[in-house]
Amino acid sequence: MNKQVNISQEKIFELYGDYLLNHGERPKNVYIFSKEHNFEEQEFYHYFSGFGEIEREIPDHIFKKSLELASEVNSSEEITTKEKLLNVYYIFFENLTMNRSLVLAILGSEKIKNIKTLQRLRKTHREFVMTLDFKEWEMIEKAKESIRNFNEESRQEALWFHLAAAIEFWKKDTSPDFEKTDIFIEKTIDTGFELLDNKPLRKVFDLGKFLWKENFR
Repeated sequence: MNKQVNISQEKIFELYGDYLLNHGERPKNVYIFSKEHNFEEQEFYHYFSGFGEIEREIPDHIFKKSLELASEVNSSEEITTKEKLLNVYYIFFENLTMNRSLVLAILGSEKIKNIKTLQRLRKTHREFVMTLDFKEWEMIEKAKESIRNFNEESRQEALWFHLAAAIEFWKKDTSPDFEKTDIFIEKTIDTGFELLDNKPLRKVFDLGKFLWKENFR
């Protein structure tokens, strides 16, 4: 008789990731998945309602771990807001790369699936951005008054769309060690704010924000 597995959220991540990569598709159902891995179906539901929830949780889980890893260096008073953001992003993308095959399998090639899977990450990212002090961001200090007076939601949305664009870039990056993604992040970190000061682009931004809220809340 097979030994019962001591199940946890981390263990389900591991088992589900292995299954997805080895089979190229989701398990047929939770009953079969749990039986094949020697734990009770009910234990699965202590952590997740289904496989889609696991897939939404994994990018968010990686981001939260990255926040923890960056917290020590970001606690220094000498670190600027922009540097704090970059530190988190570099660690996040390094962790994404360590799990690249799984993350690509979860996100898929369709942007619609990408957006749905990143819902939970978007919420955590918003909470992180709310902890940042934008008053000393050099780009904003030099900007027009309209940018300096952005409300909190506008900053959150601008930086979220930037991160989403960076993830899309990383998915397609073929450079060694995905070094072009790091360059992309560094060179475009202010783009979200610049976008909000450009009227034609602002319309695109507002449309994107509307579509997200209407379809993926």
